[in-house]
Amino acid sequence: MPSTFSFSTFSVATAVVYSALYLSGKLFTTYDAELPMPVRVCSFESRRSNEMETLIKKLGGEPTIAPSMREVPLEENVIAGQFADRMIEGQVDIVIFMTGVGAQTLLDAIAALGHLEPFLVSLAKRVVIVRGPKPFALLRERNIRVDYRAEEPNTWREILTLIDNHSLLQTGKKVAVQEYGKPNLEFYEELKKRGAEVLPVPVYRWEFPTDLEPLHQAIQATIAGQFDLLLFTSANQIDNVLQAAEQLGERENWLRAARKCTLASIGPTCSERMRELGLPVHLEPSHPKMAHLVREAIEYVSSS
Repeated sequence: MPSTFSFSTFSVATAVVYSALYLSGKLFTTYDAELPMPVRVCSFESRRSNEMETLIKKLGGEPTIAPSMREVPLEENVIAGQFADRMIEGQVDIVIFMTGVGAQTLLDAIAALGHLEPFLVSLAKRVVIVRGPKPFALLRERNIRVDYRAEEPNTWREILTLIDNHSLLQTGKKVAVQEYGKPNLEFYEELKKRGAEVLPVPVYRWEFPTDLEPLHQAIQATIAGQFDLLLFTSANQIDNVLQAAEQLGERENWLRAARKCTLASIGPTCSERMRELGLPVHLEPSHPKMAHLVREAIEYVSSS
């Protein structure tokens, strides 16, 4: 009498065979090999490093965060005091705030000198321009009127376009610019061409982070080919990374290795600096925001 096929008998037998194959390492080898590897991402973000790490993980990347700089307020900001005096005396026509942190630091420095109230009274009579959403939000929180806000991608070039479109400059106009990091000499030159007298107001400088070890390790890991994607959120980051690489005697090696990675920039100013240093820019996000940068850069690498 022929034996009757039993599904339960087949299932048990199959399970035994599959278990043996799994234990021998011969099962699912092909499947495992086809699983997509996470994108290995290195970011040099400092102030928002925790947020950057969380974003990269959430969007499927494998993050390495190597803070590359810190903002150091100028301890004895004589220029901030001179700027406040000129404002109070009515010697400034237009004030341009470039960053939220810089605006906060400047106002705090003026407050420490005891000049904040007369400064704010004078500021209310001037044309106030902001570069982007952060100084805009900071000034609004302090009930300081903002007359003009540059459009995305929020660079100095958009400020110039705004100034031209509204015919804000005539010969002899005095323009104060709250600096961030290095002076933007090209911006100042364009303002001067339009007849402005430029008053730079530095409020902080960029230095290395207190702990340089994560940055040094990231530089060596880049050279070793351990990253698929490098993220830059400011031009100052690039300068500090290169300066740190030079201190290690690895500047050219790092540049060579970086060119083999996908390089993503937060926006035009950062991209311009990268190209000046011979680094390609493979991607700029649709909006100059950190979340857009991370999402679009990881998608770009994953689809390549």
